[in-house]
Amino acid sequence: MDKLIRVTILDDHQSIVDGYRFRLGQTQQVEVIDAIMFGEDLEPSLENHPADVLLLDVSVPTSRENPNPYPILYAIPQLVQKHPSLNILVISMFAERALIRSVVEAGASGYILKEDAETIRDLGDIIKSVAVGGRYFSKKAHQLYSDYLSKSEDKDLLTNRQREALSLAAAYPDATTTALAQKMNIGDSTIRNLLTNVYMKLDVHTRAAAIAKARKMGLIAPEPEKPETEKMHE
Repeated sequence: MDKLIRVTILDDHQSIVDGYRFRLGQTQQVEVIDAIMFGEDLEPSLENHPADVLLLDVSVPTSRENPNPYPILYAIPQLVQKHPSLNILVISMFAERALIRSVVEAGASGYILKEDAETIRDLGDIIKSVAVGGRYFSKKAHQLYSDYLSKSEDKDLLTNRQREALSLAAAYPDATTTALAQKMNIGDSTIRNLLTNVYMKLDVHTRAAAIAKARKMGLIAPEPEKPETEKMHE
């Protein structure tokens, strides 16, 4: 009997989650074991329901109380290290070359655009491939990533560690430098140096300005849209 592939979905749009469930429900060997809307719920989910593949939206809120974007560029390396059998497939509406580069270098196994209907139809087979170590990109995402590999203007703008730090700062904009350092398990001086170098490279002077400019350039995840549950109550 073939091994069951367990899938967890992190996406804050219920209609999209329902669509994934429908597609994957038609695929043998693949089972959605959990679907969550907030980034801070991901680690408890994986502890309680170990998964083989994570479908990860890049712009989900960090928590119900914290609408800032979940710091995926910080989280992906941590997830890969803590859950070595987990394969992460990013699904996003954002076709940004720098963002695609960032999530791949962080450890994701691929990048699918939500507008790519053909790929979404084949999602079950793609997940089977990713679960055994394969990589997959939507055609447009693949072209954008190839463009990055062939061009040099944004290759060395920010290091992986600097993108991690800025992604975390964007998720917790009111956190002190000490609190950010504790989350990254590094010293205060190290996080200060990381962020100072980010400011210099982006030609800004504050954390807020660095976050805004990095989002505009596609270097970190954009601000998330409001979850559908919140929209319904507005």
